[in-house]
Amino acid sequence: MNTKERIYHAIMFELLALAIVVPAATFFSDKEASSLIVVAVGLSLYAVFWNFFYNIWFDKQFGRERISRTVLLRVGHTLGFELGIIFITVPVVAWFLEISLSSALLMEVAFLIFFFFYAIVFNWCYDHIRHQVVV
Repeated sequence: MNTKERIYHAIMFELLALAIVVPAATFFSDKEASSLIVVAVGLSLYAVFWNFFYNIWFDKQFGRERISRTVLLRVGHTLGFELGIIFITVPVVAWFLEISLSSALLMEVAFLIFFFFYAIVFNWCYDHIRHQVVV
């Protein structure tokens, strides 16, 4: 993917995720929606930045032919991405929402479980749709 498409991919990934996560977090949390929106948008901006550079590195390491990636490689890709996210997000969420690190970690685990499956499905769909449009 070129730079323009990488940016498009990251933004689409985050916008769809926000549309799912913010209402769910508001429903399951005792925090105000406005606080959760600020956290979600801030973390999304960080995730877009991380996504852009992580995927450039990943493509260099494992090849640019995305359509032929195995499920195992997609799982590894997602795990690597999420581990890179967790080191920043847990302390930031704890600080901003004024909760303990353990509570923030628990919240992050719930999000990681969601994003683990979401990322695999989103990227598989994106790659196959892209393959139909580009080829």
